[in-house]
Amino acid sequence: MSIDRRNFLKGLAVGAVSLGAGSVMGPAVARPGKELVPGAVGILYDATQCIGCKACEVACKEVNDLPPVENPALGQAYGVEGVWDAGDDLDSRTMNKIKAYPGLQAVEASRADTVLAEPTVGGPKADAVSFVKRACMHCVDPDCVSACPVSALTKNPITGIVQYNPDACIGCRYCQVACPFNIPKFEFDKTFPKIVKCQMCTDLVEAGGIPACCEACPTGASLFGPVAELREEGHRRLAAEPGARIEYPIHALDREDTKVATVAQYTPRIYGETETGGTQYMLMADVPFEELGLPKLSDQSRARLSETIQHTLYDGMVAPALLLGGLVFAAYRNTRDERALADNEMGDAPDAGASTAKAKQPNAQAQSKEGRRL
Repeated sequence: MSIDRRNFLKGLAVGAVSLGAGSVMGPAVARPGKELVPGAVGILYDATQCIGCKACEVACKEVNDLPPVENPALGQAYGVEGVWDAGDDLDSRTMNKIKAYPGLQAVEASRADTVLAEPTVGGPKADAVSFVKRACMHCVDPDCVSACPVSALTKNPITGIVQYNPDACIGCRYCQVACPFNIPKFEFDKTFPKIVKCQMCTDLVEAGGIPACCEACPTGASLFGPVAELREEGHRRLAAEPGARIEYPIHALDREDTKVATVAQYTPRIYGETETGGTQYMLMADVPFEELGLPKLSDQSRARLSETIQHTLYDGMVAPALLLGGLVFAAYRNTRDERALADNEMGDAPDAGASTAKAKQPNAQAQSKEGRRL
């Protein structure tokens, strides 16, 4: 069967019309955004407190039993084997990644107390650096959960943590496309792959502990606690005078571990407080968040609209049935001539056989007469 470009476009048009006919059954109106659950927990990452030690990466690897990310070329260049932190970003073997952005540090950040020899008054030093921690944002109204067709991704109704069930996953990777932060990763190198992303150490949290990255962080850059209280802590830091010395909690808000450090001149907002409807993993920094690779997003989750569009199109499976019917009809009509020709050829076949049989009959009669003479 062959369909030329013109007929293909006709069939495509018929399918589009059918799909449109199904979609008019109900207008796709954005649903209300989902709210933060009362017991939601999260992490506040303060880039001004991060020294880039990557203790959180090591702890994450150990707790989640993740293999090292090896780079043979880098290992050969430095004469070492198994360079586990050679990855540049999140991947199927890395749920938590500290990234460094050079030349971005603002004035008198707390990192100057522990890493740099002098405060960077008047602008960043040539060797100044700002860190950022990449991990799942655990959105309040997550696009990935909305996009997953089999509910392999769900939000914990108590903690709000976005959890992943590999047994339900079909490997469609819709979550990868839907996530505005490009967080979920897929195990392309495995026979039975699954999605890999931070789940905020759900088992540890449910047992009364805290995520491994927060437990391992020596400076309090990754701080665990209830989301509402973390937001209050973030605004307390924003309200402090740059250059002042204040107390910073370490590991978790409900612990007594604290330190005194210099207040940075923060970017005046908490990233994740409103982005895409809010997130449970939030960030603070003394440089624009866009310069740390964090995207500019609206205050509304895209799942509000995409979810209603999907439910409208697939409601009762009417639109898919119409689309399939339109495509089948187009294919049937466009192959009419070919089917007619095939029918004619099949119809001619018995006539040809009968003619051959008639042609053979005189020879058979002649042979019988000669036999009688003998």
